[in-house]
Amino acid sequence: MQRLIPLLAAVFLGGCGTFLDPTEWFGGSDVVEPAELVELTNSIQPRTVWSRDVGAGTDDQRLALEPQTVAGVVYVADGEGRVQAIDAAAGSSRWSVDLDTPVSGGPGVGDGMVIVGTSDAEVIALSADTGAERWRTRASSEVLSVPAVGRGVVIVHTIDGKLVGLEAASGSERWRYEREVPTLTLRGSGSPIVEGGAVYVGMAGGRLVALRADNGNVLWDTAVTVPSGRSELQRLADIDGDPLVLGGGVFVATYQGEVAAIEQRTGRIAWRRKLSSYSRMAADRDALYVADEDGTVWGLDIRSGGVNWEQKALANRRLSNVGVLDDYVVVGDFAGYLHWMSRRDGQFVARTRVGSDAITTGLRVVDGVLYVQGDGGELAAIALPR
Repeated sequence: MQRLIPLLAAVFLGGCGTFLDPTEWFGGSDVVEPAELVELTNSIQPRTVWSRDVGAGTDDQRLALEPQTVAGVVYVADGEGRVQAIDAAAGSSRWSVDLDTPVSGGPGVGDGMVIVGTSDAEVIALSADTGAERWRTRASSEVLSVPAVGRGVVIVHTIDGKLVGLEAASGSERWRYEREVPTLTLRGSGSPIVEGGAVYVGMAGGRLVALRADNGNVLWDTAVTVPSGRSELQRLADIDGDPLVLGGGVFVATYQGEVAAIEQRTGRIAWRRKLSSYSRMAADRDALYVADEDGTVWGLDIRSGGVNWEQKALANRRLSNVGVLDDYVVVGDFAGYLHWMSRRDGQFVARTRVGSDAITTGLRVVDGVLYVQGDGGELAAIALPR
């Protein structure tokens, strides 16, 4: 039986619409201890440019709350419904609004708007300049992904397997794509990525789809992983991490499945490697970097999927999504540590800390700065000395 680690805060039973904690599902017998950290002398010196409290945390719900940086402004949301715009250089507040509803996904930023999804099945659009509410509309279910915005369309993936395109000006529905959700699926949804007039999104059940962003027509639909096994648990194969679109390819990882490279134009699989992950990967022009469910960080050749290196010293530390800053790969863990590794060989070069709360999804690199939003509500901007 495949072991689920505690970072997967819950699983969703599609038939009855209830959430279960995996420690209750398995009686807690399969929980393992995280690897202890060994003493490390930093050979690089990451520095915190600024940090601040940005509100309530995620309360261990594995919400899709991630900082987004656009045009010198960092946009963030917290689990209780507070959305903020923060100056990226100074860390000072530009505006802050309270939506009076729990936010579970976002923010997405584009077309002069900030978009969030809620636990109460709403999608809310705010002005990126002032935070003033432009519209709010009902969704079919909870939004546990980051909405995408582009070309006059807001694209939202809900936990019941629906992908909808909303008019950016009004929030009215323009198109809808639906796929049946398996009986058992992870709590979470892959976030849509808009690139070149198409939207790419990973679905429960291990499929990656490409749709036209303007009308929702299917361009291609590829099975990255084919679920197999006797039980529903063994057949659980979800894509919860965001696809990466790079150099004519779409790269994606599945839980209990594969990491794969798919041709952007045709949907044909160029290569795939057996590897289970539920978080967002990172890449440069030569390599793909991914943290697997067991806490191993991999550097894979982007052209073939071959292993360049693997770092096993972070086993079971419930790793975050991965970032790349200059010559280094960065990943957070359940205790708020950031682990810095060489892109060349995966060896540790530094360890820093952003508070004591877990870092799950809130790690982004933009314009040479690493923005980290911890699950407890701490936001930090981190840079390397030049």
